[in-house]
Amino acid sequence: MKIAILSCFYPYRGGIAQFNANLFNELGKSHDVRAFNFTRQYPNFLFPGKTQYVTENDNAIEVESTAVLDSINPISYIRTAQEIKKWDPDLLIMRYWISFFAPSQGVVARMVSKKCRVISILDNVIPHEPRFFDSVFTKFYLKSNHGFIVMSESVSKDLLKLSPDAKYLLSPHPVYNHFGAKISKEKALRNLKIDSNKHTILFFGLIRDYKGLDILIEAFNNLDSSYRLIIAGESYGSFDKYAKLIEKNINRQRISVFNNYIPDSQVPDFFCASDVVVLPYRSATQSGITAIAQHFEKPVITTNVGGLKESIENSGIGIVVPEANADQLTISIQDFFINKRATEYQIKISEINKIYSWSNFSQKIMELYKSLDICKQ
Repeated sequence: MKIAILSCFYPYRGGIAQFNANLFNELGKSHDVRAFNFTRQYPNFLFPGKTQYVTENDNAIEVESTAVLDSINPISYIRTAQEIKKWDPDLLIMRYWISFFAPSQGVVARMVSKKCRVISILDNVIPHEPRFFDSVFTKFYLKSNHGFIVMSESVSKDLLKLSPDAKYLLSPHPVYNHFGAKISKEKALRNLKIDSNKHTILFFGLIRDYKGLDILIEAFNNLDSSYRLIIAGESYGSFDKYAKLIEKNINRQRISVFNNYIPDSQVPDFFCASDVVVLPYRSATQSGITAIAQHFEKPVITTNVGGLKESIENSGIGIVVPEANADQLTISIQDFFINKRATEYQIKISEINKIYSWSNFSQKIMELYKSLDICKQ
């Protein structure tokens, strides 16, 4: 079977590109798979980070791809559809996480061969940081597909609000397995040049307002001297407000900040140095950070938003805080360490990791593909 995947791949960096590379390699074990990439993903002036591309320190999964789609050039939409149509795949898979890509990918999906079925993996339907055009663009995009894979119940609910007759299957985010083996906490701390072997909390990933880092910094102010906080990730926007909160924090000497994009080669250091990963999000669907935490068998403390509850609490791999506020987060962090909950969660994580595999995720896509009618909705 011939499968085309249209999304971002190497040399683009980040979780979406790494997810796509893992999926490409898994599907490639049984099918003829070809990657179609962006020539331009975001215009530079719209990209909030330092660079969209891998650097020499990244340990990214390299996938050979055909770079053809320019997100803001309509002529490239036609060219991309022609390239895919020429290869004549049975299935086109796309990723959808922000409405900015709805016009480009939606047009391509509508122009491929009539026999080619189109499935999108939906990270989000309603974005965390909404814009006025989201609903119109997303409805256009959804109508360009035959079916969808969602990774949480919250996304499926959002999907059905905009497309009540949508055909979809739910399959949780697979566990990332390309970061290498675990190392000891002592070695990880040495690598990070952190000499304190305390109860270590990790906030990891791109720093955006909806991720609630300010809530965690405030909660850390309530903890005693046996705790350490590591903040690791590039800030999308100014870091000033977080820096001010840290400066005022009575425990600021035990807050380690790595305000930059973390290359894959350094990811094991941060997760293995920590005892628990904290996601104090104000809104969420699912999180790729949990998939990394699961790989390193690290429990997660998160807030009760989006699909995080079903992936953490329902799976028994961490604690869900009822509300995104500092006091409740403090209580949950103290409960985790005082009652020594790490072992019970790690046992469950080990069991869950066998289920949340790339093989099972790929099988879900094939199951959905076989269930679809040839004609588009």
